[in-house]
Amino acid sequence: MRIATWNVNSIRLRTDNTLAWLKETQPDVVCLQEIKCQDEQFPREAFEAAGYNVAVHGQKGFNGVAILSRLPFDEVTAGLPGDEADVQSRFIEVVVSTGKGVVRVCGIYLPNGNPPDTEKYPYKLGWMARLKAHIAQRLAYEEPLIVAGDYNVIPAPEDVHDPRAWEGDALYLPRTRLAFRELINLGLTDAVRASSDAAGLYTFWDYQAGAWPRNNGIRIDHLLLSPQAADRLKGVGIDKHVRGWEKPSDHVPVWADIDLAA
Repeated sequence: MRIATWNVNSIRLRTDNTLAWLKETQPDVVCLQEIKCQDEQFPREAFEAAGYNVAVHGQKGFNGVAILSRLPFDEVTAGLPGDEADVQSRFIEVVVSTGKGVVRVCGIYLPNGNPPDTEKYPYKLGWMARLKAHIAQRLAYEEPLIVAGDYNVIPAPEDVHDPRAWEGDALYLPRTRLAFRELINLGLTDAVRASSDAAGLYTFWDYQAGAWPRNNGIRIDHLLLSPQAADRLKGVGIDKHVRGWEKPSDHVPVWADIDLAA
């Protein structure tokens, strides 16, 4: 089973790119972030015609998450628990059934948090605390769980081209990285780092300052796996070439292959 994540940076602008990538990579479940549209504006028919079921938790103009799945959804839950006043569309969770049991997938678009001296950074940290509490509860089910998305977290110096340039950024502040480690320490595995310790494995290149041609990237799109999923991890990929397509997102897809028969 191939499970992927991609911040598409507007699904309506990049429907063709997304469909081309789906055909090329053939994922079974895809978590999309920053779809930037309300539920009824999502180009559902195009993806259903490509063989995918569609679950959307949208928002007008910005944010928004969705999950595409070749398998029918047993459950769909929109919104991260823990704060009824939070109206931002950043979390969606589904359960799908396979011949070997169920798989639970959480798609997240974690807040950016910049500038860190504003209310945006406490919101980011609070969101991460809520995510940690929710995932701790889900881990108690002892089932294959994948928490995939744009985390807006650079975990370590190896995940950024120039660490010094990001020292004051909310994506790389010590408190941010600590909160990410606390999430990992629940018993999750970073799929990319389980397969390679290499530097230069980036998932985002800014549109500005020649970041892409200079390979000035960062790794902020992650798939975190429960023990039941990590034990079945067979492969990981970062589809870097997609960043070179016409009218690209500033993020690229990341995927993991899980062998549910293992």
